[in-house]
Amino acid sequence: MNLPDRTSLHDYQKFSVNFIEEHPCAAILLDCGMGKSVISLTAIADLLFDSFEVHRILIIAPLRVARDSWPLELSKWEHLKHLTFSVAVGTLAERKAALARNADITIINRENVEWLVENNDFDYDMVVIDELSSFKNHSAKRFKALQKVRPKVKRIVGLTGTPSSNGLMDLWSEFRLLDMGERLGKFITRYREAFFMPDKRNGQQVFSYKPRPYAEEEIYRRISDITISMKCTDHLKMPELISSQYEVMLSPDEHKQYESLKTELVLTVSDGEITAANAAALTNKLSQLANGAIYDDEKNIIEIHSRKLDALEDIIESANGNPILVAYWFKHDLERIRKRFDVREIKTSKDITDWNAGKIPVALIHPASAGHGLNLQSGGSTLVWFGLTWSLELYQQTNARLWRQGQTAGTVVIQHIIAKGTIDERVLKALSKKELTQNALIDAVKAEV
Repeated sequence: MNLPDRTSLHDYQKFSVNFIEEHPCAAILLDCGMGKSVISLTAIADLLFDSFEVHRILIIAPLRVARDSWPLELSKWEHLKHLTFSVAVGTLAERKAALARNADITIINRENVEWLVENNDFDYDMVVIDELSSFKNHSAKRFKALQKVRPKVKRIVGLTGTPSSNGLMDLWSEFRLLDMGERLGKFITRYREAFFMPDKRNGQQVFSYKPRPYAEEEIYRRISDITISMKCTDHLKMPELISSQYEVMLSPDEHKQYESLKTELVLTVSDGEITAANAAALTNKLSQLANGAIYDDEKNIIEIHSRKLDALEDIIESANGNPILVAYWFKHDLERIRKRFDVREIKTSKDITDWNAGKIPVALIHPASAGHGLNLQSGGSTLVWFGLTWSLELYQQTNARLWRQGQTAGTVVIQHIIAKGTIDERVLKALSKKELTQNALIDAVKAEV
């Protein structure tokens, strides 16, 4: 088999490679499917063997992406085949064995960053963070661990397609890791004071912040010298994207149950300020019921209706055997779908391979575990959202499993099964408007109150 070489790279990819090589600290914000992995690996190969500027590289990625996608990318390109790598995921023994190989590149999942830093000699002079947005929480252990060793790193690259899906506040921690606070400051409190003002609050307690009028322009100006951002539609021939709704109607009795639950839940917080925490609990319950079932206090599944299951059956039947990818959100969604249909959840490397080989007619994925990095475009071109997520990042990333470079179908269809007159409509509206997750969630619940 003839492998492609670097001459096969798109012009924008070559530009991005040069940008990484010229900037010791770089943020590469590219849409899903634009080849962030091969861009990074090409730059790594040059820095290792042409300019000799780095010697050991650490790549941090979501678990499945670390285990499957990066090794696959390394095997696909002629100009990368001389790079040695080890994948430090799995059991403690497997991780230790991977580190002992002293490969050019060590690939690790983000959950093990703290272990790597605290229990090993951190001798990496270049770090690539795949999905930089997963380091947006400055209180998380992974962020603190990486920040601890950041001064040892000569070169760092942050890759993501969604740097601030929940708003500009996310950018501080991401760029704090990249440039150690040079552009947006060393402290989150000062960043917040400079660019934001209190929004939702109860007395002295502030629940959320909103950007000051000049914030967006000034923040982007400050990070512009180390950041490049591109959209796939500007550089690639992308398939047409069709987004549609499959609306289901609850019966009068079912709708009465929904309204009764909503009233009961809302009453518990109607006397006080709605925070993100209780708004999430409220919408969580209402979303469960919209999907057709709810958990009782003992975690038993109480089935209310099968409207979405019926809709999914219609969609599967109309597909005439063409593969369908179904995104579910709640565990009881998974169990009820499995009970009714012959489906397979995409969890392992073999699942991914079989899906892309067309061997799975109906596959299930959970956005939180399959949202980032997985290449599923060879297996089908229809995605059905059985249950929606409030997270714009997970929503966009999951859609991009199919709507990306390499998709051979001329059209990708994203179908949303929506229960009319329920919270589903508000979630989809928030996603379509690309609203900030927390604010949209709180506003939606306030509307219910």
